[in-house]
Amino acid sequence: MRITQSMLQNNMLKNLYSSQAQMNKYLTQINTGKKISRPSDDPVIVMKGMGYRTEVTEVEQYRRNTSEIWNWMDHTDDALDKATKAMQRIEELAVQAANDTYDKDEREAIAKEVEQLQRQLVEIANTNVNGKYIFNGTDTNLQPVEVDAEGNVIVTDTDGRNQYVNIEVSKGITFDVNMDPDKMFNKELFANIDDFISALKSDDSNQQDEMNSALENLRKGTTDIVNTRAELGAKMNRLELIEDRLSHQEIIAKDTMMKNEGVDFEEAVMNLLTQEVIHRAALSAGSKIIQPSLVDFLR
Repeated sequence: MRITQSMLQNNMLKNLYSSQAQMNKYLTQINTGKKISRPSDDPVIVMKGMGYRTEVTEVEQYRRNTSEIWNWMDHTDDALDKATKAMQRIEELAVQAANDTYDKDEREAIAKEVEQLQRQLVEIANTNVNGKYIFNGTDTNLQPVEVDAEGNVIVTDTDGRNQYVNIEVSKGITFDVNMDPDKMFNKELFANIDDFISALKSDDSNQQDEMNSALENLRKGTTDIVNTRAELGAKMNRLELIEDRLSHQEIIAKDTMMKNEGVDFEEAVMNLLTQEVIHRAALSAGSKIIQPSLVDFLR
Protein backbone atom coordinates (compact mmCIF):
# COMPACT_ATOMS: atom_id res chain seq x y z
CA MET A 1 0.00 0.00 0.00
CA ARG A 2 1.37 3.38 -1.00
CA ILE A 3 1.55 5.89 1.85
CA THR A 4 1.30 9.45 0.63
CA GLN A 5 2.16 12.64 2.42
CA SER A 6 -1.51 13.69 2.50
CA MET A 7 -2.40 10.40 4.18
CA LEU A 8 0.14 11.08 6.92
CA GLN A 9 -1.17 14.59 7.40
CA ASN A 10 -4.81 13.51 7.50
CA ASN A 11 -4.03 10.73 9.95
CA MET A 12 -2.07 13.15 12.12
CA LEU A 13 -4.98 15.65 12.17
CA LYS A 14 -7.42 12.87 12.99
CA ASN A 15 -5.34 11.77 15.96
CA LEU A 16 -4.91 15.36 17.11
CA TYR A 17 -8.67 15.90 17.03
CA SER A 18 -9.13 12.66 18.99
CA SER A 19 -6.57 13.80 21.54
CA GLN A 20 -8.32 17.16 21.88
CA ALA A 21 -11.64 15.38 22.37
CA GLN A 22 -10.13 13.35 25.20
CA MET A 23 -8.76 16.51 26.81
CA ASN A 24 -12.16 18.14 26.49
CA LYS A 25 -13.77 15.08 28.09
CA TYR A 26 -11.55 15.21 31.18
CA LEU A 27 -11.85 18.98 31.40
CA THR A 28 -15.66 18.73 31.26
CA GLN A 29 -15.60 16.08 33.99
CA ILE A 30 -13.58 18.40 36.22
CA ASN A 31 -15.83 21.39 35.51
CA THR A 32 -19.16 19.56 35.97
CA GLY A 33 -18.13 16.98 38.56
CA LYS A 34 -19.88 14.26 36.54
CA LYS A 35 -18.52 11.28 34.64
CA ILE A 36 -20.76 11.81 31.63
CA SER A 37 -22.29 14.80 29.91
CA ARG A 38 -24.80 12.97 27.71
CA PRO A 39 -26.50 9.54 27.80
CA SER A 40 -24.50 8.17 24.91
CA ASP A 41 -21.29 8.51 26.93
CA ASP A 42 -22.29 5.56 29.15
CA PRO A 43 -25.87 4.18 28.96
CA VAL A 44 -25.32 1.91 31.97
CA ILE A 45 -24.49 4.85 34.24
CA VAL A 46 -27.50 6.72 32.90
CA MET A 47 -29.91 3.84 33.58
CA LYS A 48 -28.59 3.32 37.11
CA GLY A 49 -28.63 7.07 37.68
CA MET A 50 -32.33 7.27 36.79
CA GLY A 51 -33.11 4.66 39.42
CA TYR A 52 -30.99 6.34 42.09
CA ARG A 53 -32.45 9.76 41.26
CA THR A 54 -35.99 8.37 41.56
CA GLU A 55 -35.12 6.94 44.96
CA VAL A 56 -33.74 10.30 46.14
CA THR A 57 -36.86 12.10 44.89
CA GLU A 58 -39.12 9.65 46.69
CA VAL A 59 -37.24 9.99 49.98
CA GLU A 60 -37.35 13.78 49.72
CA GLN A 61 -41.11 13.62 49.19
CA TYR A 62 -41.53 11.30 52.19
CA ARG A 63 -39.56 13.77 54.31
CA ARG A 64 -41.88 16.55 53.18
CA ASN A 65 -44.78 14.30 54.17
CA THR A 66 -43.34 13.87 57.66
CA SER A 67 -43.09 17.65 57.97
CA GLU A 68 -46.80 17.86 57.18
CA ILE A 69 -47.50 15.19 59.81
CA TRP A 70 -45.45 17.08 62.40
CA ASN A 71 -47.43 20.23 61.67
CA TRP A 72 -50.71 18.35 62.16
CA MET A 73 -49.59 16.53 65.32
CA ASP A 74 -47.98 19.58 66.94
CA HIS A 75 -51.28 21.45 66.62
CA THR A 76 -53.10 18.40 67.99
CA ASP A 77 -50.78 18.21 70.98
CA ASP A 78 -51.19 21.92 71.69
CA ALA A 79 -54.99 21.65 71.45
CA LEU A 80 -55.11 18.66 73.80
CA ASP A 81 -52.88 20.49 76.27
CA LYS A 82 -55.30 23.42 76.37
CA ALA A 83 -58.27 21.03 76.59
CA THR A 84 -56.67 19.25 79.54
CA LYS A 85 -56.15 22.55 81.36
CA ALA A 86 -59.75 23.58 80.68
CA MET A 87 -61.09 20.28 82.02
CA GLN A 88 -58.85 20.47 85.08
CA ARG A 89 -60.22 23.94 85.80
CA ILE A 90 -63.79 22.64 85.47
CA GLU A 91 -62.91 19.86 87.93
CA GLU A 92 -61.54 22.41 90.39
CA LEU A 93 -64.77 24.38 90.12
CA ALA A 94 -66.78 21.19 90.62
CA VAL A 95 -64.90 20.44 93.82
CA GLN A 96 -65.50 23.99 95.04
CA ALA A 97 -69.18 23.90 94.12
CA ALA A 98 -69.63 20.63 96.01
CA ASN A 99 -68.80 22.52 99.20
CA ASP A 100 -71.95 23.07 101.26
CA THR A 101 -70.76 26.53 102.25
CA TYR A 102 -71.30 27.91 98.73
CA ASP A 103 -74.59 29.72 98.29
CA LYS A 104 -76.77 30.05 95.18
CA ASP A 105 -75.10 33.23 93.87
CA GLU A 106 -71.64 31.73 94.16
CA ARG A 107 -72.75 28.63 92.28
CA GLU A 108 -74.29 30.87 89.62
CA ALA A 109 -70.91 32.56 89.21
CA ILE A 110 -69.22 29.16 88.88
CA ALA A 111 -71.82 28.13 86.31
CA LYS A 112 -70.96 31.16 84.16
CA GLU A 113 -67.26 30.34 84.26
CA VAL A 114 -67.98 26.72 83.36
CA GLU A 115 -70.07 27.89 80.41
CA GLN A 116 -67.10 29.92 79.17
CA LEU A 117 -64.78 26.95 79.61
CA GLN A 118 -67.24 24.82 77.65
CA ARG A 119 -67.14 27.36 74.82
CA GLN A 120 -63.37 27.19 74.94
CA LEU A 121 -63.52 23.40 74.58
CA VAL A 122 -65.80 23.85 71.57
CA GLU A 123 -63.25 26.17 69.99
CA ILE A 124 -60.47 23.66 70.69
CA ALA A 125 -62.54 20.84 69.19
CA ASN A 126 -62.95 23.03 66.08
CA THR A 127 -59.21 23.63 65.71
CA ASN A 128 -58.52 24.43 62.06
CA VAL A 129 -55.05 24.06 60.53
CA ASN A 130 -54.49 25.25 56.97
CA GLY A 131 -58.23 25.08 56.26
CA LYS A 132 -58.66 21.60 57.78
CA TYR A 133 -60.50 20.62 60.96
CA ILE A 134 -58.08 18.23 62.65
CA PHE A 135 -60.64 16.68 65.03
CA ASN A 136 -63.19 15.43 62.52
CA GLY A 137 -61.55 12.39 60.92
CA THR A 138 -61.40 12.51 57.15
CA ASP A 139 -64.20 15.10 56.96
CA THR A 140 -61.67 17.88 57.46
CA ASN A 141 -63.86 20.41 55.65
CA LEU A 142 -66.74 20.06 58.14
CA GLN A 143 -66.88 21.67 61.57
CA PRO A 144 -67.04 18.88 64.20
CA VAL A 145 -68.81 20.80 66.98
CA GLU A 146 -71.46 23.52 66.71
CA VAL A 147 -73.42 25.69 69.12
CA ASP A 148 -77.04 26.37 68.23
CA ALA A 149 -79.00 29.57 68.85
CA GLU A 150 -80.02 28.39 72.31
CA GLY A 151 -76.43 27.71 73.33
CA ASN A 152 -76.64 23.93 73.07
CA VAL A 153 -73.46 22.15 72.02
CA ILE A 154 -74.00 19.78 69.09
CA VAL A 155 -71.41 17.20 68.04
CA THR A 156 -72.00 16.60 64.33
CA ASP A 157 -72.19 13.05 63.02
CA THR A 158 -70.40 12.57 59.71
CA ASP A 159 -69.36 9.49 57.76
CA GLY A 160 -65.66 10.19 58.08
CA ARG A 161 -65.59 11.38 61.70
CA ASN A 162 -64.09 8.14 63.02
CA GLN A 163 -61.82 7.50 60.05
CA TYR A 164 -58.09 8.22 59.98
CA VAL A 165 -56.23 10.60 57.69
CA ASN A 166 -53.33 8.61 56.23
CA ILE A 167 -50.14 10.08 54.81
CA GLU A 168 -47.51 7.90 53.13
CA VAL A 169 -44.13 7.95 54.89
CA SER A 170 -42.47 5.13 52.93
CA LYS A 171 -43.27 2.88 50.02
CA GLY A 172 -46.43 1.02 51.02
CA ILE A 173 -46.39 2.43 54.58
CA THR A 174 -48.90 5.05 55.76
CA PHE A 175 -49.16 6.99 59.01
CA ASP A 176 -52.36 7.95 60.88
CA VAL A 177 -51.99 11.66 61.53
CA ASN A 178 -55.24 12.38 63.40
CA MET A 179 -56.75 11.19 66.66
CA ASP A 180 -60.21 9.69 67.10
CA PRO A 181 -62.37 12.67 68.20
CA ASP A 182 -64.85 10.38 69.95
CA LYS A 183 -62.14 9.56 72.48
CA MET A 184 -62.07 13.16 73.70
CA PHE A 185 -64.49 15.68 72.15
CA ASN A 186 -67.54 13.44 72.16
CA LYS A 187 -71.20 13.95 72.97
CA GLU A 188 -70.73 12.48 76.43
CA LEU A 189 -68.12 15.08 77.38
CA PHE A 190 -70.29 18.08 76.51
CA ALA A 191 -73.37 16.39 77.98
CA ASN A 192 -71.53 15.91 81.29
CA ILE A 193 -70.55 19.58 81.32
CA ASP A 194 -74.18 20.52 80.60
CA ASP A 195 -75.29 18.32 83.50
CA PHE A 196 -72.79 20.02 85.78
CA ILE A 197 -74.05 23.47 84.74
CA SER A 198 -77.64 22.34 85.32
CA ALA A 199 -76.68 21.01 88.77
CA LEU A 200 -75.08 24.33 89.62
CA LYS A 201 -78.25 26.19 88.66
CA SER A 202 -80.67 23.77 90.29
CA ASP A 203 -82.00 24.37 93.76
CA ASP A 204 -83.51 21.00 94.65
CA SER A 205 -82.63 18.57 97.41
CA ASN A 206 -80.61 16.31 95.10
CA GLN A 207 -78.21 19.07 94.09
CA GLN A 208 -75.34 17.68 96.15
CA ASP A 209 -75.71 14.20 94.66
CA GLU A 210 -75.87 15.73 91.19
CA MET A 211 -72.67 17.65 91.91
CA ASN A 212 -70.82 14.52 93.01
CA SER A 213 -72.05 12.57 90.00
CA ALA A 214 -71.03 15.39 87.66
CA LEU A 215 -67.56 15.51 89.23
CA GLU A 216 -66.98 11.80 88.55
CA ASN A 217 -68.11 12.16 84.94
CA LEU A 218 -65.91 15.21 84.42
CA ARG A 219 -62.91 13.35 85.78
CA LYS A 220 -63.55 10.60 83.25
CA GLY A 221 -63.62 13.20 80.45
CA THR A 222 -60.29 14.62 81.63
CA THR A 223 -58.80 11.12 81.78
CA ASP A 224 -59.95 10.40 78.23
CA ILE A 225 -58.23 13.54 76.95
CA VAL A 226 -55.03 12.76 78.88
CA ASN A 227 -55.00 9.19 77.56
CA THR A 228 -55.52 10.44 74.01
CA ARG A 229 -52.60 12.82 74.43
CA ALA A 230 -50.47 9.91 75.68
CA GLU A 231 -51.44 7.95 72.56
CA LEU A 232 -50.45 10.97 70.49
CA GLY A 233 -47.07 11.04 72.25
CA ALA A 234 -46.47 7.42 71.26
CA LYS A 235 -47.26 8.31 67.65
CA MET A 236 -44.85 11.23 67.76
CA ASN A 237 -42.09 8.95 69.07
CA ARG A 238 -42.72 6.56 66.19
CA LEU A 239 -42.66 9.46 63.74
CA GLU A 240 -39.24 10.50 65.07
CA LEU A 241 -37.92 7.01 64.30
CA ILE A 242 -39.42 7.12 60.81
CA GLU A 243 -37.93 10.55 60.17
CA ASP A 244 -34.50 9.38 61.36
CA ARG A 245 -34.67 6.37 59.04
CA LEU A 246 -35.67 8.59 56.10
CA SER A 247 -32.76 10.89 56.85
CA HIS A 248 -30.32 7.99 56.64
CA GLN A 249 -32.00 6.69 53.49
CA GLU A 250 -31.61 10.10 51.86
CA ILE A 251 -27.91 10.25 52.74
CA ILE A 252 -27.28 6.73 51.41
CA ALA A 253 -29.29 7.34 48.22
CA LYS A 254 -27.49 10.60 47.45
CA ASP A 255 -24.09 9.03 48.20
CA THR A 256 -24.86 6.10 45.90
CA MET A 257 -26.04 8.46 43.16
CA MET A 258 -22.88 10.53 43.53
CA LYS A 259 -20.66 7.47 43.31
CA ASN A 260 -22.49 6.38 40.16
CA GLU A 261 -22.44 9.76 38.39
CA GLY A 262 -19.76 11.74 40.19
CA VAL A 263 -16.23 11.95 38.93
CA ASP A 264 -13.09 11.08 40.87
CA PHE A 265 -11.38 14.48 40.70
CA GLU A 266 -7.89 13.17 41.42
CA GLU A 267 -8.20 10.60 38.66
CA ALA A 268 -9.70 13.14 36.23
CA VAL A 269 -6.88 15.63 36.86
CA MET A 270 -4.23 12.93 36.34
CA ASN A 271 -5.94 11.83 33.12
CA LEU A 272 -6.05 15.42 31.89
CA LEU A 273 -2.35 15.98 32.62
CA THR A 274 -1.42 12.68 30.96
CA GLN A 275 -3.53 13.51 27.91
CA GLU A 276 -1.95 16.96 27.75
CA VAL A 277 1.54 15.38 27.63
CA ILE A 278 0.37 12.99 24.90
CA HIS A 279 -1.16 15.86 22.95
CA ARG A 280 2.02 17.94 23.13
CA ALA A 281 4.08 14.97 21.97
CA ALA A 282 1.68 14.40 19.08
CA LEU A 283 1.96 18.06 18.08
CA SER A 284 5.75 17.88 18.20
CA ALA A 285 5.87 14.72 16.10
CA GLY A 286 3.26 16.02 13.72
CA SER A 287 5.21 19.18 13.01
CA LYS A 288 8.03 17.02 11.59
CA ILE A 289 5.70 15.05 9.36
CA ILE A 290 4.25 18.06 7.55
CA GLN A 291 5.89 18.28 4.11
CA PRO A 292 8.12 21.33 3.64
CA SER A 293 6.82 23.80 1.12
CA LEU A 294 8.75 25.20 -1.89
CA VAL A 295 9.39 28.38 0.08
CA ASP A 296 11.68 26.44 2.41
CA PHE A 297 14.04 25.80 -0.52
CA LEU A 298 14.10 29.38 -1.80
CA ARG A 299 16.27 30.81 0.95
